[in-house]
Amino acid sequence: MTTRVAIVTGAGSGIGAATAELFAAEGNVVVLADQNAAAVHEVAHRIHAAGGIAEALVANVASSADAARVVEHAAAKYGGIDILHNNAGITAIGNVETLTEEQWDSVIAVNLKSIFLFSKLTIPHMRARGGGSIVNTASANGIRPSANRDAYSAAKGGVIALTKGMAISFAKDQIRVNCVCPGTVDTGMVRGVAKELFPDFATAEKAYLARQPLGRIAQPIDIARAVVFLASEAAAFVTGSAFVVDGGMILV
Repeated sequence: MTTRVAIVTGAGSGIGAATAELFAAEGNVVVLADQNAAAVHEVAHRIHAAGGIAEALVANVASSADAARVVEHAAAKYGGIDILHNNAGITAIGNVETLTEEQWDSVIAVNLKSIFLFSKLTIPHMRARGGGSIVNTASANGIRPSANRDAYSAAKGGVIALTKGMAISFAKDQIRVNCVCPGTVDTGMVRGVAKELFPDFATAEKAYLARQPLGRIAQPIDIARAVVFLASEAAAFVTGSAFVVDGGMILV
């Protein structure tokens, strides 16, 4: 990659942190957005220590005001925006009968609405640069839902559909829009789910591995590499793709 300006949401941990660090290692300026102040500043510190350029901003990605603050700051300070990785995500255990309305609204807002907000605000800046790349984090659950993950599956299915619609809408502006669909990744969110569903992580890991043809759970860097590829010129003719990175999980 040549030096470009990237925004990564949910950059304080997991896939977002790994992607931000990889973007920076490739020589890009990275603006990190996350609601966890300590975590997102720690990621920025690691990037700085490795010789990269990054700035941490504390933000609620489901807030239009916070989204506008992040996007406008990035564009004003660094001269434009070339890459947007809409990664922020949360989950809730339950189905349409057991989920509360608040849980449903929160999952949809963070996982899906935030993509609408950040993309809406970023696209004019990308258009002014002659193009750009948006990569959204969807999920294998958006393709093959799991029981008792109804809000999450609905949100991630929506991410896939939104990605494809945006790809069509903005191809004329040379803005490519793709999404990655991870399977089970060793992140704080997955460990949180495991804590709710299993007596300990060792038991959860055994259950997860039973669904993994490649014999391991993904690490955040596995997904980050796919995101960086989709954002790069190596993927210059790729748009509207739902890139599954799940170790073959949805095949079994």
